[in-house]
Amino acid sequence: FAQNTFPKFSLKNLEEETISNSNFNEPDKIYVFAFWATWCAPCIQELDAINDVYFDWKEELNVEVIAVSIDDARTSKRVKPMVNGRDWDYTILLDTNQDLKRVLSIANPPYTVVVKNGEIVHVQSGHTPGSENELFEKLKSL
Repeated sequence: FAQNTFPKFSLKNLEEETISNSNFNEPDKIYVFAFWATWCAPCIQELDAINDVYFDWKEELNVEVIAVSIDDARTSKRVKPMVNGRDWDYTILLDTNQDLKRVLSIANPPYTVVVKNGEIVHVQSGHTPGSENELFEKLKSL
């Protein structure tokens, strides 16, 4: 990634509230921004896998996972039913215009950006079974 500072953003959540960087600025807290889409099977697998261990992650680390949907206007209406059906315990943001995705030069989801103190400290592209464990090991080292 070209930049180390996580870009400023303003996105809607599932309740239509506008959420921005200022919602994620707790000192030394680790924010995991997981970019995904309803049509991306590996994305769903990754978020399901993290959800299974998320409680443990939060017990051990000061961490928050933010699932950023890059579904466009046409497919974004599928996001809420999918999230509700999967019982994910994440903050869900909608990058419907894909502005944040563009600024971060993300080619394809799943794409994970780890942010601490406003700085990008780790990036993970793609998902293979078990990569959530590698990610957790990385988070523990931050």
